[in-house]
Amino acid sequence: MAECSIIADHKSEERYSKLSLAFSTPEEKIQIEEAIKNCVGECALEPIIYSGDVAGGMKMITVEYHDDCDRDGGKVYEKILCSLGIKECH
Repeated sequence: MAECSIIADHKSEERYSKLSLAFSTPEEKIQIEEAIKNCVGECALEPIIYSGDVAGGMKMITVEYHDDCDRDGGKVYEKILCSLGIKECH
C-alpha cells in the first residue's frame, strides 16, 4: 500500500475523544467516508461526525465520542486508521 497522505489527529480526555482526518483530494474524502461508515457500527455509542476546512486548502472530517465510559471509541479509531493505512497520529 502506498504512503497515506491523510493526516490524522487524535485528542481525548476523560469520557471524550475525537479523531480528525485531514485530506486534500476528493478521492481521499471518499476513502475516509467509507472507512468511517464501515467502522463506526462496531461501537454501541453514536458518534458525532462533522467536517470543516483546515489551513493550506485541506479539509477534514472529525469523529467524536462523548460519554465514552468504556473507551470503545478508541477501538473504532484504530480500525479507521488501519483501514486507511495510517501508521501514526499527530
